[in-house]
Amino acid sequence: MQYLLVAAGGAFGSLARFLIGRKVSEKYKGGFPAGTFLINVTGAVLLGMVTAAGLEPSAYSLFGDGFLGAYTTFSTFMYEGFNLFQDNEKLNAAVYIAGSLVLGIAGFMMGAELATMIKIL
Repeated sequence: MQYLLVAAGGAFGSLARFLIGRKVSEKYKGGFPAGTFLINVTGAVLLGMVTAAGLEPSAYSLFGDGFLGAYTTFSTFMYEGFNLFQDNEKLNAAVYIAGSLVLGIAGFMMGAELATMIKIL
């Protein structure tokens, strides 16, 4: 059953990533990979919330491992960061990579704190 939950969550997560990434790319035409950046930062916030919420293992399999595992994308992050360096867009590459890491960690912490605050209410 756990495999089906991860697969179902993954299907929805990858679809959400595709749709959001496409919409952001249509709106933002610069050299900065804004879609992947937004997806990875929001994914970190959501993962912090899901982790701190103390979900049952099956719910975590669906949302944490499945949906958010497919929604966020380390491989695309690496690919786009490498391409920025290759295209001699060093400032964009540095901002993208460092910003993703810093905001990802901060977002996870913020999401975990938010989930903890919601539990208290």
